[in-house]
Amino acid sequence: MDIPVDAFLNEPGYCSVQDGTSGTGKTGLAIGLARKALLDGYRVRFYNAQDNLDGLFASLADRSTSRVLKSMASYDLLVIDELGYLSLKPEQVKAFFKLTEMRYGNKATIITTNLDYEKWYQLFNRKPLVDAFLDRLRHHCITIKVLRSWWLRMGRFRYTHHRGSRPPNFTKKEPISFRDTT
Repeated sequence: MDIPVDAFLNEPGYCSVQDGTSGTGKTGLAIGLARKALLDGYRVRFYNAQDNLDGLFASLADRSTSRVLKSMASYDLLVIDELGYLSLKPEQVKAFFKLTEMRYGNKATIITTNLDYEKWYQLFNRKPLVDAFLDRLRHHCITIKVLRSWWLRMGRFRYTHHRGSRPPNFTKKEPISFRDTT
């Protein structure tokens, strides 16, 4: 599948939701798109959803939430991985919706999840906010349903890197900031 990353990033507020069960390659696809964006000179940030929302919650204590949200909203591409494996407090839900509101119509976002849109109501537990969020999300969104049979036919994703460079460590618990070093 050839996805024109430049068109994706040049479309204001464009979003991709990659939906599928565990082990189907959603994260690998998101990493591939993020890597392509970096190579094309865009600023990219990759977050595990729970770590991202825990960080936003912690920022409430020192009153740095608006600064943190502004920083997250400034990246050309923001990847939020595993938006289904969450345990959320009401404050985290509000902060997440604020982040998506700040990015809406301005910057590209990729979200990977194991949940269909209908199950987002259970995850966020606030119907009016989820309605507003899904309206905005679907306005500039492509939903990629990653199926297990597709993954098995295509084989495993493979990370290749140039001699002398080190591949990023995607198993770290902290957020990874991708930067173009050229």
